[in-house]
Amino acid sequence: MGLVLGSGLGAVHEKITSPVDLPYPEIPGLPRSTVEGHGGFLRFGQLSGRPVLAFSGRVHLYEGLSAAEACLPVRLLSLLGVRTLILTNAAGALNPLFSAGTLMLITDHINLTGQSPLTGANVEAWGPRFPDLSQAWSPELAALAQSQARALGLALERGVYIQVPGPQLETAAETRAYRQLGADAIGMSTAIEAIAARHMGMKLLGISCLTNKNLPDCMAATSHQEVLAMAGKASADLARLIEAVAGALPDPG
Repeated sequence: MGLVLGSGLGAVHEKITSPVDLPYPEIPGLPRSTVEGHGGFLRFGQLSGRPVLAFSGRVHLYEGLSAAEACLPVRLLSLLGVRTLILTNAAGALNPLFSAGTLMLITDHINLTGQSPLTGANVEAWGPRFPDLSQAWSPELAALAQSQARALGLALERGVYIQVPGPQLETAAETRAYRQLGADAIGMSTAIEAIAARHMGMKLLGISCLTNKNLPDCMAATSHQEVLAMAGKASADLARLIEAVAGALPDPG
């Protein structure tokens, strides 16, 4: 199983037992995160008795990278044998019914970055030239996450995630437009990683930690530090959920 951990979500990698860490600088060609709240290592170990590879921290388009470069960690996980991938992030809630501090299951995504990790020559060994994304996020994994959340007594919203380039936070008018597009949560990662993962045939589960609430008619100022603080509070619930999902996954054989 593979994990990519977003802003302030370090509580998840603390659940991994018998850990062995490989700092990003020791992985040739891997871009390094320059953003506060993102770790800088690949952790191998066990989660609920299952082998797991977890990238603690990710890179983003706004750090000056192409989509292909930003998705190198996901490509690497696939090449190392990962077939089930869990993508996590800290996100702003666009749906007025969702509350900050809760978790959201990603049911679909909108890539509004204007970029794709598939731009350029296709590597046939990785996947087809035109991969189908009609079910980008695994319904089976989504149902499993929902059942485990119920068993743990955790609230788990369901919604569409939209990725924007960043790094600026959205205006009130943009917030209203994204909501009209059908998005329930917004962030600056994940959608392009999902494209790369599905291109390589991985099954995907996505969970957002909703760190703030975006209401266009009464926008409240926020900051990256506030996002990290709320993500830290929600990450304990995220860690419990991912640990339970790992334990309930079918044996891959």
